Amino acid sequence: MHVTLISPERAVFDGAAESVVAPAFDGLVGILPHHASFMTLLGEGILTVRTPGGETSQFQVAGGFLQVLEDTVRVVVERAD
Repeated sequence: MHVTLISPERAVFDGAAESVVAPAFDGLVGILPHHASFMTLLGEGILTVRTPGGETSQFQVAGGFLQVLEDTVRVVVERAD
């Protein structure tokens, strides 16, 4: 699946991924390839992206939303460190 993580300052991550774990407003949400269409508000916490090579990237995020549509995950956040 393709994952894009965008903050107001920059594109933080844009690439292929095997999984995403994100801090939704009401708890953690996990996304795997071929996930059903989905949208949620984000809270504050660690967003984790695991790439096909097995590498893991973690980002401290706050606010925004996550959308899954046709094997594409779009994450738009107010802040990402």
